[in-house]
Amino acid sequence: MVQSSATGTALRIGSRGSPLALAQAHEVRDRLAAVHGFEAAAIEVCAIRTSGDRIQDRMLADVGGKGLFTKEIEEALRDGAIDLAVHSAKDMPTILADDLALAAFLRREDARDAFISRIAGTLGELAAGSVVGTASLRRQALIKRLRPDLAVTPLRGNVDTRLRKLDEGVVDATLLALAGLKRLGRAAAATAVMSLDDFPPAVGQGAIAIEVRADDTRAHTLLAAIDDEDTATALAAERAFLAVLDGSCRTPIAGHAIVTDGAVAFRGMILNPDGSEAHETRRRGSRAEAAALGADAGRELKARAPANFFAHG
Repeated sequence: MVQSSATGTALRIGSRGSPLALAQAHEVRDRLAAVHGFEAAAIEVCAIRTSGDRIQDRMLADVGGKGLFTKEIEEALRDGAIDLAVHSAKDMPTILADDLALAAFLRREDARDAFISRIAGTLGELAAGSVVGTASLRRQALIKRLRPDLAVTPLRGNVDTRLRKLDEGVVDATLLALAGLKRLGRAAAATAVMSLDDFPPAVGQGAIAIEVRADDTRAHTLLAAIDDEDTATALAAERAFLAVLDGSCRTPIAGHAIVTDGAVAFRGMILNPDGSEAHETRRRGSRAEAAALGADAGRELKARAPANFFAHG
């Protein structure tokens, strides 16, 4: 189902309907309007309910993985109901259909995770046996790696829903992307910020990806003006890493690249769901090598992991 939030004629942007997703779509709208001289109201934002939004009672890995957050939006793109699809980059499948393309990334926000609790200042301060809620296998594995004495339980829903469940005592703590809190003006909700060293992020975390029809030259041209080169380069490394390893959506995977002075520094990690085993690697090279660096890192970890490492669940 597609619901329009404006009567526009210049462009139609498709997005999930959560407050965070719509904030991201409006950020894309405002940047396009500013750089191309459109009236913001002439760019229509269409909220599309996805399978991932409808299914709230199970872990996504049990029902098809993160592609559930993009399927219906991509269908609207193919059908011509929208011209652009705005996604959280970490929700994007690593392999796109030939008729679709990622045309641009906005400048990346903070890629770190936020720890949120009403009873402890940090993950380390939680009492043994405390319950941490998360829908992310990566967060689950990293929590158990750092604190095997904690219990981890599934916690789905948008930011407000998860914070409400925390307030109601359903869980003792949770973790959310700091970027999402910042985009919602809710950064103060973070009790503490997890370090990248201890808690590497999901591939694409903090970045907004914009998808178009591959043959839509107008959309490609319009988006080129707001594409952030450093973010696109970092995501090329991260997504190439994930593509090599993405044989199982049940394998916790972290990957993060930083671009500085034309050089790419990449770190990748794979873990058991219970955090008892982890393998990581790093790469450094030029911008032009970004995708090759990520893919090479993925091949290394795939070779190093035991034969049954990717056979969970």
